[in-house]
Amino acid sequence: MTDKKHALITGGTRGIGFAIARAFIEAGYTVTGTGVTEEEVAGCETPDGMRKAVLDVTDRAQIDALVAEQPRIDALVNCAGMIARNGAEFDPDTFAKVIDVNLNGTLRMCVAAKEKLAASGQGAVVNTASMLSFFGSAFVPAYSASKGGVAQLTKSLGNAWARDGIRVNAIAPGWIETDLTRSLVDDADRSAGLVGRTPMGRWGQPEDMAGTVLYLCSDAAAFVTGAVIPIDGGYLAA
Repeated sequence: MTDKKHALITGGTRGIGFAIARAFIEAGYTVTGTGVTEEEVAGCETPDGMRKAVLDVTDRAQIDALVAEQPRIDALVNCAGMIARNGAEFDPDTFAKVIDVNLNGTLRMCVAAKEKLAASGQGAVVNTASMLSFFGSAFVPAYSASKGGVAQLTKSLGNAWARDGIRVNAIAPGWIETDLTRSLVDDADRSAGLVGRTPMGRWGQPEDMAGTVLYLCSDAAAFVTGAVIPIDGGYLAA
């Protein structure tokens, strides 16, 4: 086992995942960040201390192979996810695909990494929930259902794995400016409505997520497990 702590971050080659990867590197970790396609991975810059890999979180064989390659896993951050807009998620096949990526993919990663997380003696998992873990959406029912499931999965694993020395928590991002929200950011009316309800009066940035994730993976959060922490500029409180 190497001396440096190591973080495995799915979806770590763009958006929220990449911002978190950079924060871990700045905190002294080495990082493996994954993307779903060769193109996505190739298009991501590679900071010192970061390795990139292609990973489809619906493919158990790929997951097992990637986990086996890791020198150790002190932190697992599950940021890989998808959303299908314009009513597509009302189609049962699309609904099932979104659930398979966002919810089942999170479980697959957690289970595959469990042994190495336990071996670290201080393993921490941070999943990515959402504001839509707390209320529904008339537009993206599969995404909402998957993120509700991620919140409950986080609480369940936090309960189940505490005695293995593994803490499992989640962040629930608010309206964050990423590729997944680009269509909303670029829609002046929708954007104004969302920002107008957000007490802090702006879109969140991927970097806004990183501090909470680092905290949840640190000794400062040694007695925190099963928590789902909103990072939303006050949106849920409004």
